[in-house]
Amino acid sequence: MLKDKDVVFLWSPEKGDTFLLNLEEGAKLDSRLGVINHNDIIGRSYGDGVRTHLGSMFYILRPNVLEFSRRIKRKTQIIFPKEIGMIIVALGVGPGSKVVECGTGSGSLTAALAHFVGDEGKVYTYDRREEFSLLARRNCEKWNVAHRVEFKVKDIAEGFDERDADALFLDVPTPWDYLRQAKEALSPGSRLGILVPTTNQIEKTLEGLNDHGYVDIQVMELFLRYYKTNAKRIRPEDIMVGHTGYLIFASTVRDIT
Repeated sequence: MLKDKDVVFLWSPEKGDTFLLNLEEGAKLDSRLGVINHNDIIGRSYGDGVRTHLGSMFYILRPNVLEFSRRIKRKTQIIFPKEIGMIIVALGVGPGSKVVECGTGSGSLTAALAHFVGDEGKVYTYDRREEFSLLARRNCEKWNVAHRVEFKVKDIAEGFDERDADALFLDVPTPWDYLRQAKEALSPGSRLGILVPTTNQIEKTLEGLNDHGYVDIQVMELFLRYYKTNAKRIRPEDIMVGHTGYLIFASTVRDIT
């Protein structure tokens, strides 16, 4: 049964309109298909339908990280869902993981990491700008995962506070400057992930990873293309999600002397 503060995803079979809502007693949603009272959703269950004051139907569906990431309030360029999925699986993030992130930004990846580590895990996220850290906190609160995140306003040139992290991700302009700090924070055999937007940055990052003794280095670029869902006219959408960044992954090992 849905209650106040729960998150729901609304979908209209009539127009395909969608909304992601944090339920709040007494609140209303205005749409071109009419008004929906949050109180008409509270007490129902996922899979139920709710009608606007004009009689249009919306189905109440379970929300997911994909829809949340698309709609996140942002002041910065965010990491997109197509990269988030690969980051999660490549870094081995799961329930109980201890994950360090730098480049909090608007919190798109932060919220996703916090979603997957569960209440047993923890995300430690760093940004030099307090305004971004505060925005990311608010976004994580909307996804009900802020209690799994420790937000830090700090220059990582001074190093990370954490040790023996299970995974670490860098989304910063010069990641090669922080590879020593990342290695100090990670447990041996764990994964480092990096996002850069240009090939010039790939070159410098690869040189740095080799210099700092990282192994199993991988570089990839992901593309995403949706298809129209008309069963009589199946074809790709006219616009696809192309280049948004290059992903680099590497593993730490113990120094051999």
